[in-house]
Amino acid sequence: MINNLIYFDNNATTRVNEEVVKTMLPYFSENYGNAASRLHAQGWVAQAAVETATAQLAALINCEPSELILTSGATEAVNLAIKGIYEAYAGKGNHIITCVTEHKAVLDTCAHLQEKGADVTYLAVNQEGLIDTAELMRAIKPTTILVSIMAANNETGVIQPLEEIAEICTKHKLLFFSDATQFVGKERCNITEKGIHCMAFSAHKMYGPKGIGALYVRRKNPRVNLIEQIHGGGHQNNRRSGTLNVPLIAGFGKSAELFTQNYWDTSAHVSKLKNHFEHQLLDIADLRINGTTRSRLYNTSNICFPAHMKVTSLLNKFAFSSGSACASANPEPSHVLKAMGINEKEAANSFRFSFGVYNTLNEVALLIEALHKLNAWKDF
Repeated sequence: MINNLIYFDNNATTRVNEEVVKTMLPYFSENYGNAASRLHAQGWVAQAAVETATAQLAALINCEPSELILTSGATEAVNLAIKGIYEAYAGKGNHIITCVTEHKAVLDTCAHLQEKGADVTYLAVNQEGLIDTAELMRAIKPTTILVSIMAANNETGVIQPLEEIAEICTKHKLLFFSDATQFVGKERCNITEKGIHCMAFSAHKMYGPKGIGALYVRRKNPRVNLIEQIHGGGHQNNRRSGTLNVPLIAGFGKSAELFTQNYWDTSAHVSKLKNHFEHQLLDIADLRINGTTRSRLYNTSNICFPAHMKVTSLLNKFAFSSGSACASANPEPSHVLKAMGINEKEAANSFRFSFGVYNTLNEVALLIEALHKLNAWKDF
């Protein structure tokens, strides 16, 4: 812990589980072979580690191992999905439907494709942060090829109606891609039940290492085609070239296995922390939770505090966020909150607290106490 800083920014990244670290270590020093080296034992051991981890990831979301592409993280997976599908289906159309509250990985990728001739529709959200599926249906054109809606928002934790979106896409024979970076590893995700055709997720949001992610690409009913975006060697069945990062892949697989084993205990513990946190703040006048409380990640609280509370003064003791870690260098108010109708002043005084398995009730109590002290200053 840095200077006794208490960490409540688990949507930005999580502490790596010690079992995950132990799983990775041998592939840095002892079993350091290249998984593409098929003529000797070091290569075989590395390839076996990749196969084990891929099977663990497949079990996590209930897909076939062959339906997974290993990437450098969720951002690459998002780029591969959207650009790859756009190029593969160019003969059918050029229209993509997405949402204004998507992560910048999706929004910036769509903006790039617009420069290449893509027609992109950005769905609005209501005050709760949810899209209107009726608006989605109205947005569909004969040229529509892809719907890209994130599973859970990284800033508010709002979970979109995935099954309804999937049903609409299936009815209209459209591909449904979801950035599930915040969803997978917090909530259980049976990809078949969700009806998602293509999905990105990442290790470092689920107590695994940074720099490794995956893209699920359905093989049948429908089969999703995409064009490779990184060339050079034909790795992963010509879908993503590059030497596989065996240690991180092994760690990713282990984090997936641990999530499955510990889901009920983890979700119960973290839910208790978040619920206690929010309940103990109810007596602060003019405080508001941003986003729906009916469909939200169990670990995420995005709270608009009254103007007199200088919440940023607590950052020397507690780690939390004003929004996405990827946009933290941007001084502009959160595009997610603005899209929900929250004005700039309120957005500037809104903060995300994302709880994790390593947090304790005592840590949460200290945060609550600090916030109540800030609120008390209004009387002086």
